[in-house]
Amino acid sequence: MTSAVPSICVLISGNGSNLQAMIDAIATGKLEAKIACVISNRRDAYGLVRAEAADIPAHCLEHTAFPDRDSYDKALMKLIDKYKPDCIALAGFMRILTDDFVNHYAGKMFNIHPSLLPKYKGLHTHRQALENGDQEHGVSVHFVTPELDGGPVVIQSRVPVFIEDTEEELAARVQEQERQIYPLVLQWFCKGRLVMRENEAIMDHQRLPQTGYASD
Repeated sequence: MTSAVPSICVLISGNGSNLQAMIDAIATGKLEAKIACVISNRRDAYGLVRAEAADIPAHCLEHTAFPDRDSYDKALMKLIDKYKPDCIALAGFMRILTDDFVNHYAGKMFNIHPSLLPKYKGLHTHRQALENGDQEHGVSVHFVTPELDGGPVVIQSRVPVFIEDTEEELAARVQEQERQIYPLVLQWFCKGRLVMRENEAIMDHQRLPQTGYASD
């Protein structure tokens, strides 16, 4: 790590519930880090309000102000690098990132995705789980690589799917787990226990299986 207290840059697009989980985990000592900045691509993202309430530098870098994805990502990279964070946490950041951006932060950028990867990459994961009659669903935290939702998984949390579930009910059950496991993964990384090496997640010097830590 580059600083005495590891720093995290959090990228958001919406409500910021996972950001709040990180803020709360830091306050209780479960995440020994600081959030250097919060950046949103949407001005109306409530996560910016959460950041300001916690006295965290908050920025809006609207993607609509840029002619293409590449120019946006270059501007985003420049803004992030001003803070020199130890890691980047994508927390509901609804942008597909360019390879150059991802490679710039290789091994230090995480995403949380609402499915049991490699199932249901992309959008509408809860709907797909219900339509396919899945008996369980869940959430994955993974390192970010150029492959969309394809980086090595660090941990997954599973939830049951009930016959009467709506998308909203299933999403709420998954989000409850999200708020538990994302700060945990960031703590592992900030304590030096977790790294990505040769496109694999390594925890305490042991390669993690495809479904991540404690997959059994």
